Order: sequence, then C-alpha cells, then structure tokens
Amino acid sequence: MLEAYQVEELICLASSLDRKSITKQFLNFQGSFPVDFTPDFLQSLPLDRLRHIFVALCLQAQHVPEMDVMTAA
Repeated sequence: MLEAYQVEELICLASSLDRKSITKQFLNFQGSFPVDFTPDFLQSLPLDRLRHIFVALCLQAQHVPEMDVMTAA
C-alpha cells in the first residue's frame, strides 16, 4: 500500500500532465494487469477524467512514476 505522501505526490504529478503527456502514459502503462485504451477513447474523455483514471491505475499498481518519466514517455 502506498504511503499518504506517495498518494499526494501521485495526485500532484497527475494534475500537472497535459492531455498529450497523460495519453502517452496510458498507452505505455506497465502494470501487473492489462490496460487497453484506444487513442480515440482517450481523446473523447475530459482531461480531469483521464487524470482521475490514471491516478486509480497507479494506485492499483502500487506505483508512483517519476516526474521525468511521466513527461518524457
């Protein structure tokens, strides 16, 4: 389970991502479970919804990506 400070860090990191960066994160997500979102589906969702789903994926995977990895991927 992630510590409270890690959850806060994850939320701050996700909130700083623009649509292009967060879409890349979804398309390159490496977790212990498969994630299959199409670019068209991701484009159809509001940015806040994408951020919310991304935080949920990271919480489920118990992983907080590094900021440079999140923006460069």
